[in-house]
Amino acid sequence: MTNAMFLFDPASDGVPVNADELHTGWTLTLPADVKRHALKSMRIGVGEELQLSDGRGLRIEAEVDDADNGVVHVKSVGREPAPVTRLALIQALAKQGRDEEAIDASTQIGVDEVIPWQADRSIVKWKDGKTDRKWGAVLDAATEQSRRSWRPELADCVNTKGVVAICRRACVHGDMVVVLHQDANETWDGVERAVRELADRTLDDGRARTIHVVVGPEGGISDDEIAAFKAAGAYVCVLGRNILRAATAGPVALTLLARALGRF
Repeated sequence: MTNAMFLFDPASDGVPVNADELHTGWTLTLPADVKRHALKSMRIGVGEELQLSDGRGLRIEAEVDDADNGVVHVKSVGREPAPVTRLALIQALAKQGRDEEAIDASTQIGVDEVIPWQADRSIVKWKDGKTDRKWGAVLDAATEQSRRSWRPELADCVNTKGVVAICRRACVHGDMVVVLHQDANETWDGVERAVRELADRTLDDGRARTIHVVVGPEGGISDDEIAAFKAAGAYVCVLGRNILRAATAGPVALTLLARALGRF
């Protein structure tokens, strides 16, 4: 079984994070929150192993030497590259925690960025300093659960004009925006063809590109929003015959995209 992973913040936790300077055999003292979670709650003991990550590609394999004081020694250390073709989820705020369910599952699948969207029909309102902490905690927990060394970036909340701006930038930079909409005529097959072409261009020139998936709230995306996204260059497609919840649509689309990109 893969060893449990724990995130730490190098800016505040005082753990060496430079993979070029951190070597096998070094001794580290775990940050207080990691010590509490790993050694107290999960009861990882002396001689057992765990993983540490800064959420920016660093992966440290360590073995517990002293459970009382939270001392471990490094067994291996490395830094994993970020994907060149990135996946982003633009998730509309939704009731009953369905937006948080969506970003949890999407993190496990491999999304690289999460962008909260205050859609026209979103009933829930974004609250700076509160909602962002909740979403951040969801991303942290899902990153640790899925043993990822890269935590998804959490962007600032955008309104519909902000999503239109993302669509326009995508057209300029060679990125892609896919809007999931139940009344669209474009099918998923067409989207996957465009994704493969994008991946081929990225392979040829080595330039990072992003595929954004836009998911509306429980009331759906308004006609005005769809028209604005189309005019800005987004693909608007239907995912399938069944209508999916706000918590499900994004993860399903991201799974299909991850497979198309060879991640699965």
